[in-house]
Amino acid sequence: MILPRRVAFVGNSLPRRCGIATFTTDLQQAIAANGATFDTTIVAMTDEGRHYDYPPIVRFQVQEHSLGGYERAAHFLNTEAFDVVSLQHEFGIFGGDAGGHIMTLLGGLAMPIVTTLHTVLAQPSPVQRRVLREIAEVSTNVVVMAEKGRQLLRSEYGVPEAKILTIPHGIPDCAFVEPDAAKLARGFGGRAVILTFGLISPNKGIEVMIEAMPAILRTRADAVYVVLGATHPNLIRNEGESYRESLKKRTRELGIEAQVVFLDQFVDQATLVEFISMCDVYVTPYLNEAQMTSGTLAYSFGVGKAVVSTPYWHARELLADGRGVLVPFGDSATIGTEIAALLSDDSRRQALRRVAYEHSRSMTWERTAERYLAAFETAVGRPASSIIRVSNRTTPSEPGQRPPRLCLSHFLSMCDDTGLLQHAIHCVPDRSHGYCVDDNARALLLACALNTPGEEPLDERLTSVFAAFLQNAWNPQTLRFRNFMSFERRWLEDSGSEDSHGRALWALGECARNDANLSRRRWAAALFAEAAPSVEAFRSPRAWAFTLLGLDAFCVPFPQDARALELKHLLAARLLSILGSVETQDWVWFEEGLSYDNARLPQALIVTGVSLGVPHYTCAGLRALRWIMMLQTAENGFFRPVGSHSFGDLRRPPLAFDQQPLEATASISACLAAWRADGAPSWKAHALRAFEWFLGANDLATPLIDPDSGSCCDGLHPDRTNENRGAESVVSYLLGLVEMHRLDRCVDMGANLVPLRALRNRIH
Repeated sequence: MILPRRVAFVGNSLPRRCGIATFTTDLQQAIAANGATFDTTIVAMTDEGRHYDYPPIVRFQVQEHSLGGYERAAHFLNTEAFDVVSLQHEFGIFGGDAGGHIMTLLGGLAMPIVTTLHTVLAQPSPVQRRVLREIAEVSTNVVVMAEKGRQLLRSEYGVPEAKILTIPHGIPDCAFVEPDAAKLARGFGGRAVILTFGLISPNKGIEVMIEAMPAILRTRADAVYVVLGATHPNLIRNEGESYRESLKKRTRELGIEAQVVFLDQFVDQATLVEFISMCDVYVTPYLNEAQMTSGTLAYSFGVGKAVVSTPYWHARELLADGRGVLVPFGDSATIGTEIAALLSDDSRRQALRRVAYEHSRSMTWERTAERYLAAFETAVGRPASSIIRVSNRTTPSEPGQRPPRLCLSHFLSMCDDTGLLQHAIHCVPDRSHGYCVDDNARALLLACALNTPGEEPLDERLTSVFAAFLQNAWNPQTLRFRNFMSFERRWLEDSGSEDSHGRALWALGECARNDANLSRRRWAAALFAEAAPSVEAFRSPRAWAFTLLGLDAFCVPFPQDARALELKHLLAARLLSILGSVETQDWVWFEEGLSYDNARLPQALIVTGVSLGVPHYTCAGLRALRWIMMLQTAENGFFRPVGSHSFGDLRRPPLAFDQQPLEATASISACLAAWRADGAPSWKAHALRAFEWFLGANDLATPLIDPDSGSCCDGLHPDRTNENRGAESVVSYLLGLVEMHRLDRCVDMGANLVPLRALRNRIH
C-alpha cells in the first residue's frame, strides 16, 4: 500500500464561521497529528464579499463564484503534486447551480479524490442530483457519516456500494467528568443546565425549546437554557439579527428571560468542550428530518451527555438503542416532559451519559483520522487505470504517452474508385453489400477533418471519390439522397432514410467549410443549399441533428445566408421542443427511448446555441448530454455506450450490449463541444474516457482497434469483440482519434488547460 504524504483539504476553513470550516480544520489537524510525517494544506472556499485572516495552513483560497479560481486551484494542487485531495462537500459553499463550479476544480485534478458528503438529500432537484452524481463519479471514494447517507447514495444517486465509506463525525477525546466544576467556571453553579450550541438559524428549532421551558421550570425551577452560538453569517447578511431578537422577545412574553441565556459567541474547540461539560442535558430540537450530519450532536454525545433530540437522520442512528431520547419534531410539550424527567432522575441521566461516552470512543478524532488515512492509502494505491477521472492524463491510454498515431491502412483497403465499401469479413472488404451514403458521408467528414494542422491530408483523388458518391446519390426528382448502392453501381432505392440525408448534409457542410480544394468547397455549398430545404418536412430528430451540425459548418463561410440561419433556428427549436415534451426529472432526453448516435442530439443543440448566441439551446444540450453520459458510465467509471439491445425500450436504463464504435465517437465529439462551450474539465474527462473504450477500458478489458492498421472491430458483444471491421467502425475510430490529436495539440499550446505534460509523473 502506498502511504500518502501530501494531503490537501478542499472546503471551508476557520476562521470562517460554519460547521464545514470547523470540520475541515479539525480533520486536517487530526491527520497532521497522526504520527507519520504529513504535509497537509487547506484550499479554502471564500464566500462572496468576505475576507478572512486565514492561518498559514491555508495556502490557497477560491472565491466561490470565480470559475477561474477553481481552475487555478486545480493547477496549484497539480503543480504541488499532492498525493490525494480530501473534498468537504456541502451544496451551499460552492458557486454555480447546486455548487456545480466545484467540478471545474475536480475535473482538472491529476490525483485521487476522497469526498466527504456533509449533506445527502433524499429529494434533490434535478441539478442537485446531477452535480452530486458527477462529484461521486470523479471521486475514488465518497464518505458519509451515517448509514442513511449510504442508502440514499445507492438508491437515489446510483453510486456503487464499493465506492461508499461510512466514517462517523470526529469528536474531541475528553475525560468523562461531572459538570459541577465547569458550571462554576462559567457562572452557572447550582443550576440545572440545558444546552444548545451552534450557529443560530430558524431550522435549529430553538423556538420550540423555548416554548418547552415553562413546563420544565415547573418541575425544576433551577433550570436554565443556554443557547451558545453566533447567528449564521448568511442569516446576518440577509436579515440581520431579526431571528435572534424574535427569540428573545418570546422569552420576555413567556416571562422566562432570566432562564434563557443567549451567548452570542463562536468559540474554539477547547472552550466549546468546557461549555458542553457544564450541561446536564444537551438538546437538538432541529426541524428537518434530512439533517444527515450534526457536529454539535456528535460533540455533545462524545463528551458524555444525556441528549434529547428530534429524530433527524443523524440523531436517529446515533441515539438508537437507548443511547439518547428522541422526541417528535416541533413538539414542545414532549420535549419539556422528557427534559424535566431527565433533570429529575439522576440515575437515568447518569446511565445515558455513561452509555453515550462509552459508545463514542471509536469516534475520537484520532480514530477518525486513522479511517481517513486508510481511505487515502487505498485511493493512492490504486493503479492509474482504475482512477475514474482521466481528464489530465496526457493520453487516453497510458500515462505519459501520446494518442496512437493515425494509420489509414485498413481504411484505404476498404475504398475503391466508387467509394467506401460498407462491410468487411474480419479485415477483408466485403463487396457483396456494396456501398451507402452514410459511410461515404462519414468518409468525407474524415477527409475534411484531416485538412487541419498537424494531420496529413487524405489523397486528393480519394476525397474526390467520396464527393462524387454524394453527388451521384442526390436524386433531383425526389429532392432526396439515395442511400444504398450495390457493388455493381446500381442504386437500390430512389430515396434513402431521413437520417442518411441529414448525414450527407453534415458532410457537405464540413466540406464547404474545410475542404482543401476551393472548387470542391463551392460544389459542396451549392449541393448543400439545394438539399437542405427537404429537411423541413423530416420527422427524425437525428436527421435534424445531423443537419444542424452541417449548418454549423456551412454558416462559417456563409454567415449571412438567411435560409441557412432560418433552418438552424427551426431545427434547434424542434429539438428543444421535443426535449421539453419528453423530459422528466429522471428522463432528460428527446425521445421515449434510446437509439443510435445518441450524443449527436445534444451536440447539435450545444453548437447551435453557441453559434447563434442562444444560451437556452446550449443549456438544454448540456443538460441532456450530462444525463446521457451519466447513463454511459459504468459502475467502476469506464465508458459503457448504450447497447443496441436497448433500442426500442421505452424509458428504461440502457442495456450494456451490443456496444458499437459509433456511440463512442459521438460521445467524444459531443463532450468536446460541451467542453468548448462551458469550459468544465469534466467534459474533457468524459471525452477521454469514451476514447479509452476503443483502447480496452471497457466491459471486456479488450482493445477494439489495431493501431498498426487503423482497423476497428464492429462492436463489443457480452463475451467477445465482433471481429468484422467495417466502414462505420473504422471511420468512427479514426474520427475519434483525430479529435484526440486535436485535444493533444490544444494541450501542448496551453489553451487555457492545466499543463498536462507537467503532470505525467504525478498521476497515480
